[in-house]
Amino acid sequence: MAMASLARRKAYFLTRNISNSPTDALRFSLSLTRGFASSGSDENDVVIIGGGPGGYVAAIKAAQLGLKTTCIEKRGALGGTCLNIGCIPSKALLHSSHMYHEAKHVFAKHGVKVSSVEVDLPAMLAQKDTAVKNLTRGVESLFKKNKVNYVKGYGKFLSPNEVSVDTTDGENTVVKGKHIIVATGSDVKSLPGITIDEKKIVSSTGALCLTEIPKKLIVIGAGYIGLEMGSVWGRLGSEVTVVEFAADIVPAMDGEIRKQFQRSLEKQSMKFMLKTKVVGVDSSGDGVKLMVEPAEGGEQTTLEADIVLVSAGRTPFTSGLDLEKIGVETDKGGRILVNERFSTNVSGVYAIGDVIPGPMLAHKAEEDGVACVEFIAGKHGHVDYDKVPGVVYTHPEVASVGKTEEQLKKEGVSYNVGKFPFMANSRAKAIDTVEGMVKILADKETDKILGVHIMSPNAGELIHEAVLAINYDASSEDIARVCHAHPTMSEAIKEAAMATYDKPIHM
Repeated sequence: MAMASLARRKAYFLTRNISNSPTDALRFSLSLTRGFASSGSDENDVVIIGGGPGGYVAAIKAAQLGLKTTCIEKRGALGGTCLNIGCIPSKALLHSSHMYHEAKHVFAKHGVKVSSVEVDLPAMLAQKDTAVKNLTRGVESLFKKNKVNYVKGYGKFLSPNEVSVDTTDGENTVVKGKHIIVATGSDVKSLPGITIDEKKIVSSTGALCLTEIPKKLIVIGAGYIGLEMGSVWGRLGSEVTVVEFAADIVPAMDGEIRKQFQRSLEKQSMKFMLKTKVVGVDSSGDGVKLMVEPAEGGEQTTLEADIVLVSAGRTPFTSGLDLEKIGVETDKGGRILVNERFSTNVSGVYAIGDVIPGPMLAHKAEEDGVACVEFIAGKHGHVDYDKVPGVVYTHPEVASVGKTEEQLKKEGVSYNVGKFPFMANSRAKAIDTVEGMVKILADKETDKILGVHIMSPNAGELIHEAVLAINYDASSEDIARVCHAHPTMSEAIKEAAMATYDKPIHM
């Protein structure tokens, strides 16, 4: 029956007046086999090594474009670091800990009285785990829906079009593909002399599943991840100290916003030791002793904590792929070098996400994945890394897109700046969350928006109006003349835009 059906479809195709383009011919060829189950040894149009945000999105998009696709994932659960041990579980704990903090410190002000509030840490962790489990299963169901072949195991190159996979069930299979995309993401960056045991000295992975609330927590690194995880445990009762080698927290953040942000975190009892270098660690006792000194040298001091979180950044994960075997070039940092079409120097091999230069962000990896497979399918793909938003999911959140004021000054660009504080926003006043501001930077001559920076609750949601505006080269006046619903936090963006090219109404 299957062969007869195949013959009929082929005969039907031959009678049609179709395009002779390679893409159409490829899609027809795929249509003949789409209904059949594929094995790992069948040749694919696209093979993706890695099932994280970049890899699984690339796989689904490739299948939607009519390409026979296989995705290889070593974890045995799709979603990569982000979904399993990163973005998603951390946001679950950030939300849960914020609810606890609000109940304990804010509810009474709003007329909601509770006799006692306690942390049930096992229940909080279980809620996080449930969210992760449901989402990973959801991605797997999307694979089935889009007919993406899913191979669970660790893949490494045999040749530019063959991947050997040691499967999670102890077998080995070879997956062949015309185009192979490396999307293996990143791993925790280690520090010299510090061994992460995920017990007393933990990475972000270990910080997501502590079984007790530490009395004292030291965070090494004042970037996105360190501040978010420090916020979680600080809200739950830990005394948090952040040690940072640089002179500022989140160095890439707009300076004015950063100063306000640091003051806000300090009001939440988070302590900072900036321009400080870690020179030694001793975890032989009950807790951990951390030896530090000024970054430029000086007197050494010892800090004590129950838990030390190492959050000094991330590094591309390419170990064990045998990239050198097929001649793929990398830079000194281990990142795979690609061109504007995400092609490596080896024909038929591509790379996306954290393993290539650019922001190490899940949403950037997703856009890489879509663009890469669009190029493979003969279409046009594009990702502008200067227009990728970034968000710190603390409370308040900080979100930004485009240039900072410091960058514009360094580049010699003349600009106008417009600001609007949430203290003057009616919705923020009504719900008593007035901390923060919106800051817009626009070209002095053309009024084209160059950068937008927001500090407020839910700044990560508010920023996307600015992302859209920047991607379409909008002016601040364009935003200012768009009607915004009242009362909303978004009105602060409109007012900041008015302040950029003219004057705000409510300040």
